[in-house]
Amino acid sequence: MIIIVSAICVVVVALIIGLSLLTTSKGYAYKHTVDPHPDDSPSQETVNEEHREEEKN
Repeated sequence: MIIIVSAICVVVVALIIGLSLLTTSKGYAYKHTVDPHPDDSPSQETVNEEHREEEKN
């Protein structure tokens, strides 16, 4: 009886460790993205001014 319970415990522990490793691996493989900060991107006014300058040329 002890051998059967021990075998079940080993299987459960192995399953938990396997799932933990799988979850951790997927978490590290996920590509996180961050939206650009509004101050880093050109404003609409700057884009419009550049467009006007291109039309003049």
